[in-house]
Amino acid sequence: MQILVVDDEWNMRNLLRIYLIKEGFEIKEASNGMEALAMIDKHEFDLVLLDVMMPDMDGWQVLKAIRAKSDVAVLMLTARSETKDKVYGLVIGADDYLTKPFEPEELVARVFSLIRRSVITQSSVVQEQTLDFPDFRIMPDAREIYIHDQSVDFTPKEFDLIVTLASNQHRVYSREDLVNLIWGYDYDGDYRSVDTHVKNIREKLQRAGLAYNPIQTVWGVGYKFNADGADHAKK
Repeated sequence: MQILVVDDEWNMRNLLRIYLIKEGFEIKEASNGMEALAMIDKHEFDLVLLDVMMPDMDGWQVLKAIRAKSDVAVLMLTARSETKDKVYGLVIGADDYLTKPFEPEELVARVFSLIRRSVITQSSVVQEQTLDFPDFRIMPDAREIYIHDQSVDFTPKEFDLIVTLASNQHRVYSREDLVNLIWGYDYDGDYRSVDTHVKNIREKLQRAGLAYNPIQTVWGVGYKFNADGADHAKK
């Protein structure tokens, strides 16, 4: 998952990079508002960390420009702790607010919370539609899955895993990504539980008569949805 860090201070950008790379995120940096907006035009980010106090174009102006063209989650960073500033940021489109200085654990928790919320929001948009694939239909709102027009039962976590992958077909998710998004950031179990759920899903789909494997293993990374069924890496 990609995060854009926008701050005019190199030390702060470097510190945020260190914290977030440890959690498996890919980080891109911008030192000013114009650079940030240009990068948002070129890349699809999962989250933007945006400093408020920047020269030339401050964080408020950048946020307004982002909201004019994107719904990407934005976490504002600032040394100003006044309630009116936080309220203003939320009113014009910020998703959350973190006051400097902050503990790394709080930053990481807020980042995962925002990304999880963003995925749920995206899924809710998708839920207005039916996800249709060859001989395979997902009805997110009804929480139903049909293979050859026959209903197949899945556990809640299996269903959430299928919908998360199917709703973002071009994205590869690591096991850690999936655990944080589906089980929650405070989950203290084994990340390999994702493998168990994927195995169970594949077996149920195969027993139901689906001729292909829609969940592709991306070796050394994790999983992605495979809409055309050409999975040469299943295990």
